[in-house]
Amino acid sequence: MYCVLFTDFYLVIKVKNKKFIKAFGESLKMLRTDANLSQEDLANDCDISISQIGRIERGEINTTISTLFVLAKALDIEVKDLFNFSQ
Repeated sequence: MYCVLFTDFYLVIKVKNKKFIKAFGESLKMLRTDANLSQEDLANDCDISISQIGRIERGEINTTISTLFVLAKALDIEVKDLFNFSQ
C-alpha cells in the first residue's frame, strides 16, 4: 500500500513541465505589465501574496486553478486567455 502511494506521488511530481510553467509565468508578467499593474497591484487585486505572484512569474511554482481564476478576474480576461502563448 505505501509503495503504491509513493509511486503515485512520484508520478505526479514527474509530470510537471518546467518549460511550460516558465512560459506561463513570462506570459502572465506580460499580461500584467500590459494592464499597467505592478506585482503588488495584482497581488492585492487577487488577495494573494506578492511573493506568490513573483514565484508564478519566474516559473518557480505550478499554480492552482483557483489562483488562475482570480488572476484572470483581476486582469479582466478569461481564464483561457492566460494560456494564449507559445512555448
